[in-house]
Amino acid sequence: MTMRQRGPGWPAGAGTGAGAGNESGAGAHRRPLGRGAAAVGDERAATLIDAVRIRLAEAGAAPTAGSVAAALRAARPPLGGDDVLDAVRVLRSELVGAGPLDALLGEPDVTDVLVNGPDQVWVDRGGGLRRVPEIRFPDVESVRRLAHRLATAAGRRLDDARPWVDARLPDGTRLHAVLPPIAAGCTHISLRICRTRPFTMDELVAGGALPPIGAELLTAVLRARLSLLISGGTGTGKTTLLAALLGLVEPDERIVLAEDSAELRPDHPHVVRLQSRPPNQEGLGELTLRDLVRQALRMRPDRVVVGEVRGEEVVDLLSALNTGHEGGCGTVHANTAADVPARLEALGSLAGLDRLSLHSQLRAALDVVIHLVRDQRTGQRRVAELHMLVGDDRGLALTVPALAFTAEGGCAPGPGWGRLRRRCAERGVALPEPTAVAR
Repeated sequence: MTMRQRGPGWPAGAGTGAGAGNESGAGAHRRPLGRGAAAVGDERAATLIDAVRIRLAEAGAAPTAGSVAAALRAARPPLGGDDVLDAVRVLRSELVGAGPLDALLGEPDVTDVLVNGPDQVWVDRGGGLRRVPEIRFPDVESVRRLAHRLATAAGRRLDDARPWVDARLPDGTRLHAVLPPIAAGCTHISLRICRTRPFTMDELVAGGALPPIGAELLTAVLRARLSLLISGGTGTGKTTLLAALLGLVEPDERIVLAEDSAELRPDHPHVVRLQSRPPNQEGLGELTLRDLVRQALRMRPDRVVVGEVRGEEVVDLLSALNTGHEGGCGTVHANTAADVPARLEALGSLAGLDRLSLHSQLRAALDVVIHLVRDQRTGQRRVAELHMLVGDDRGLALTVPALAFTAEGGCAPGPGWGRLRRRCAERGVALPEPTAVAR
């Protein structure tokens, strides 16, 4: 859920596509393409694009609308009038934009754009994936060129030696691309759109992501500085909820974020953002998420946040939460809240931490798990459960439900409710009584 997901379960809002507010971005490509697009899209397209690119390079000109138009006129294509304007827009998107995908990225309700082949473009507008047959590429090579161009814009390497990339584009769009032969047949591109402004808790309530009492309870948990993880599957809105919660942190607190790719954009005045880096062509210069967590602890954080716990960094995060860094948080992929301890156990084993040691640290470090779900039929994303961490008689950590949220907006306490209320009371934060929570 970078607040990238919109549609059922999240407010539609005034979303922004790639490059919104920028002449070179998707917002400049919203009207339908005319005959000029067809002229550019025929078999002469590659030749014309190369000719324009060479003329721009020779002139040392940036690919603005004016310079592209001048280079196009110099190439003397058989176009005139509005066809030239259409051709300029298409050529410019091929040079610096997302090519045929620009029209989709400019739509405010689009959350994901996926390319499986030249004529296999899929889009999610908040209600699940739908194929878009009218959007197509000339051939497989044009898909590969787009992937290279986007990777370059993100400052990342994409070639036969490193045939995949996971990065953030300048406008915030999440890029993932895989080249053949890893991707069978054609380069695969996945784009996830990110809002420039995070959702507020009020907007999440209005969108049906959680009931009003649920927003009050999560706000209280944050104010009590309980350490928490937000769990859920892909596309359930974990990052979106985390960004909204971080926006509620007191303005005099310092938040240090550690992420593989910079997704979190909380509305907070004091945020330090750290981003990992892959190795260069010589295999040097790599900065892992574990490196970032270690550096974050030396930067006088009031709250340490890991965008997504997915590897050995879980050990450093748990160590941080056990050494006075209260109120830390992050996200983790898990099928259910009850699966989170086992998921973290598996990640801890990557760092060589044995089972009992991991569970011992986990019981002492983590207080709350907030689990999100997405209805595959309707596309609705919502908060489903809030669990508390407890220990069993074997010394292992497990979770117990404290609150359950229904799709209809109900909220009912569970066995862990008393523990949650006591933990918050210890920090001077009062929660509503269970009778006031139940609906």
